[in-house]
Amino acid sequence: MSVRELVVLGTASQVPTRQRNHNGYFLRWDGEGLLFDPGEGTQRQMLRASVAAHDVHRICVTHFHGDHSLGLAGVIQRINLDRVPHPVTAHYPRSGQHYFDRLRHATAYRETVSLTEAPVDTDGDLAVTPAYTLQARRLSHPVESYGYRLVEPDGRRMLPERLAAHGIQGPDIGRIQRAGALHGVGLDQVSEVRRGQRFAFVMDTRLCDGVHALAEGCDLLVIESTFLDEDERLAVEYGHLTAGQAARVARDAGVRHLVLTHFSQRYPDPEEFERQARDAGFTGDLTVAHDLQHVPLPKRRT
Repeated sequence: MSVRELVVLGTASQVPTRQRNHNGYFLRWDGEGLLFDPGEGTQRQMLRASVAAHDVHRICVTHFHGDHSLGLAGVIQRINLDRVPHPVTAHYPRSGQHYFDRLRHATAYRETVSLTEAPVDTDGDLAVTPAYTLQARRLSHPVESYGYRLVEPDGRRMLPERLAAHGIQGPDIGRIQRAGALHGVGLDQVSEVRRGQRFAFVMDTRLCDGVHALAEGCDLLVIESTFLDEDERLAVEYGHLTAGQAARVARDAGVRHLVLTHFSQRYPDPEEFERQARDAGFTGDLTVAHDLQHVPLPKRRT
């Protein structure tokens, strides 16, 4: 059975706390797995969340600050130790190649897995597969940073009443799906577009065009909200978002489920992030993330 869910491995920002590990997020997308921003401790968090090295097909790093990348060394070595049978692709800002090299070869180990390096240096498509297109957009942070977005291809939803009206049934349904027409009846006459699902991952950034482009029309948006609104000046200075800013982005983009994360250790009460997000006008499903949480993608629109 196909599964699409976000597994939250860590939710702290620069400094971990007793309750929050450094960043780490794992997206199950049917038979593939994408690991985002593996901060320090990610390998252990994967174990606690029942995410195996064999589950990882892509590693996507937004930028090379330690809370988003220091776990790379352990994850890469674990992939090799466990002899993952499939290739793994790593995406990261090209300007941080020397950091990636240091982390990949931080200590001695036996390389047993094909790890493809696919650095990012421009907006656009990174990979196109039958299941999704992986895209990147530049963000605004003191070091080069990119957000990531998955877009599933649109499909078709067959409409039983229209099929019946045209006398199409049984094996003929499959034939018209494959051929696009049957007995003078076009596929668009008996079906409608089924919009593909969309997911975005937006970490350390100020408000910028990239944030809005990544969030547009997402079924699930994972976005940083390092600061509360009263500290917006600090957010701008250090290249981050507030809870209200993140929520307004999601509201304006038509996001269905908003996941707030990457919280500064200065705030002891996570409920305040939810309150400020609601005050900003976001009315969809809302999760203030905590470590080891599983968040399913919303069901398809009917």
